[in-house]
Amino acid sequence: MTTYVYGIARGEVRDLGDRLLGIGDPPLPVRALNQGELAAIVSDCPPELKPRRRDLLAHQHVLSEVSDSRPVLPMRFGSVSSSDDDVRSVLAEHADRYQDQLSRLSDRVEYNVKVVHDEDAVLHQVLAEEPELRVMAEANRAAGGGTYEERVRFGELMASAVRAREVRDAKLVEEALAPAAEDVRPGPESGGWFLSLSLLLAKDGADPLLTAAADVEQTHPWLRLRINGPLPPYSFVES
Repeated sequence: MTTYVYGIARGEVRDLGDRLLGIGDPPLPVRALNQGELAAIVSDCPPELKPRRRDLLAHQHVLSEVSDSRPVLPMRFGSVSSSDDDVRSVLAEHADRYQDQLSRLSDRVEYNVKVVHDEDAVLHQVLAEEPELRVMAEANRAAGGGTYEERVRFGELMASAVRAREVRDAKLVEEALAPAAEDVRPGPESGGWFLSLSLLLAKDGADPLLTAAADVEQTHPWLRLRINGPLPPYSFVES
């Protein structure tokens, strides 16, 4: 049975017992592997590990429960070692590095911001900024939609203009939100969003970020921001 790793905690952990359950179906008991001044929070790993919603939530729940009482360096979902002994060996070998990261990320959380365009609003914005595209749109409309070739050409030019708008808006959003965070890194990639940012904040430091995000949406109505957090600071753990 391989060992699934949720995170690395500072200090000995002796109080998990059977109360905390992790990934798996049925959920597997969580235990601590103590090594010096560190402890790996682990469980057995199911034979088939997949990012099912239940397991993703269980992973995060374990980290939240343990971090309530001590600093924890979170591992991303899917961190697996070949055995408990190998986990202890890694803790011993890299103890100083893990302690440094625990100090840096203590009382810190991550917020993820994903950004998408409101489709209708951004098309109006592009037409307002691109006189040539506006003229083409009006000419096609006057001609009953234009020829097939004209419609294809117009669609290609619009798509290119929207992509350029995405690049500019990604920079705009990052510049607006970065001052509210201690650190900013690219967030997890996912479909449907042209920007994903991970921001490192103090546990009680979300208000400036939320205010900045609301200001961005108010002053740029073609932008939609989705904020998820607080989360364990996954994106700021050095591999």
